[in-house]
Amino acid sequence: MKTCDHSRSSAWTLALAALTLLPFSPQAININKAGAGGETIFAEFEPVEGASRYVATYTGENNSAQEADPRLVRLYPGRVRVDIPGVNPGNYTMKIRALDAAGNVVDEASTDTLTPYPLSREGFAFSGGNIPGAYKPDGTLKDGAGVIYVSPETVNTVSFDIVKNAAGDKATFTGLTEILSAAGKGYHKDPLAIRITGCLADTLVRGLKEGIYLGLQGHDEGNRRLENVTIEGIGNDATLYGFGVHLKRAKNIELRNLGIMLQGDDAVSLEKDNNNIWIHNIDFFYGRPGTDADQVKGDGSIDIKARSTDITVDHNHFRDNGKVTGTWGSDSLASRTRVTYHHNWFDHTDSRCPRLLGATAHIYNNYYDGVAVYGIGATEGSSAFAEANYFRGCKRPMMISGQGTDTYDSKTKGHTRKGTFSGLAGGIIKAFGNHFEGQKPKLVYQTDSPAQFDAWLAGERNEQVPATALTIRGAHPYSNFDTAPGMYRYAPDAAADVPAKVTSRAGRLEGGDFHWAFDNASDDPSHDLNPALKQALLDYHPTPAKIQNGD
Repeated sequence: MKTCDHSRSSAWTLALAALTLLPFSPQAININKAGAGGETIFAEFEPVEGASRYVATYTGENNSAQEADPRLVRLYPGRVRVDIPGVNPGNYTMKIRALDAAGNVVDEASTDTLTPYPLSREGFAFSGGNIPGAYKPDGTLKDGAGVIYVSPETVNTVSFDIVKNAAGDKATFTGLTEILSAAGKGYHKDPLAIRITGCLADTLVRGLKEGIYLGLQGHDEGNRRLENVTIEGIGNDATLYGFGVHLKRAKNIELRNLGIMLQGDDAVSLEKDNNNIWIHNIDFFYGRPGTDADQVKGDGSIDIKARSTDITVDHNHFRDNGKVTGTWGSDSLASRTRVTYHHNWFDHTDSRCPRLLGATAHIYNNYYDGVAVYGIGATEGSSAFAEANYFRGCKRPMMISGQGTDTYDSKTKGHTRKGTFSGLAGGIIKAFGNHFEGQKPKLVYQTDSPAQFDAWLAGERNEQVPATALTIRGAHPYSNFDTAPGMYRYAPDAAADVPAKVTSRAGRLEGGDFHWAFDNASDDPSHDLNPALKQALLDYHPTPAKIQNGD
């Protein structure tokens, strides 16, 4: 399989060698573009003759100028880019200064006003007052947070001091996987931000779990879990190529601003004993084909298994993924998986958006954009509140196992024994404020059929589903979690506003460096693999970059 690891090729070597600060044609700093995203600002500019290095400072409202970490400056052929994460929402100006070898200013320039917006910290991941990852609610790094910069050149050589025992002693560990393994012993509790630049290929990273996962694994289920880690991409081109992320016995973890391509199994796998996990602004692509017939596009994008709970999945972009996300909880209310899905872009995906088994799920403000098989599927006593989502070109937006359109046969006016997507007991979906565009969906509410319904249609958000509304298979009721005391606060958008808001903010910064336009006419009804898209991923060649002060 082709990968983005071209370090063995002469072309790659020559490209990296060219990324030195040699003189270019004389000119002032020319800022080609500048902008902002979720709690981040960025600028791209042309190299300056005589410059030895670049310094970026940024000034916000009522704040003095702050200097960005020099490692946030990356050198590309013919351009330089700086991305600054961890910025409070507000209005900022970034100044770029080009310095010569003696530290003198060769030239400088400033951007127009940049306005980063706040990331949405809503959902079950933030229950109990937890803030997953290395950042505060205001978007800045937590006190005492460590920062590690990882690039294709440094992924196996970067070093960091990790607390290694209960006495608080530290030791230096080298390589990304060794650092995470050491932190997983459970003694290092300080926040840790791991900032990835460029494309990390599976053939390049030493120590991957089973050769296909970056492992985030704690020591036990008690106090020695892996905690307070953010894995984030810098800029619009940070990519994990050929591998995904695996979590086990982890707490307060954040994954953000990454592309995951052609991974060996699930893109993100939450095996067990994980809680307060925040997965957002990820670009999900095809995985490697599996052995089963339904794994031609890969096994799955996000797999949430039993004993993992309090999870938020938001502002992700799923492109033609097959089995998008399965949430496998328990039929026991005491141990049920709780997960929030909001503002995700299900872009011509097939199914499992999500599929729920023994789970409690709040599913709001998602954009279902040409989903070929089904959107939300509820089984085994799950309770799902589907609120203010936008369904376009979705034949089966919501399904309950064993009833409604899952079993209804329009030709015989009867019911088959096994459903079209599951033979398990059912779960209840409560629906409110959703919008449907395109073909008339196969969707039955209790107002049409008191027993054989796909979802319980609420007249208002806080309406409770009566205890008498039971699934045909399993006789499961709806838990009414969304109206219970202690339900988190959130501010849903109107369904009509969802497509514009989701498509502008889902996935990586600037939509990432890989773009693909689907043909609605042919791609809406198809759940086959798109050969052209798959080939484009195989041929993915990111522009090589070098961290300015990478060591």
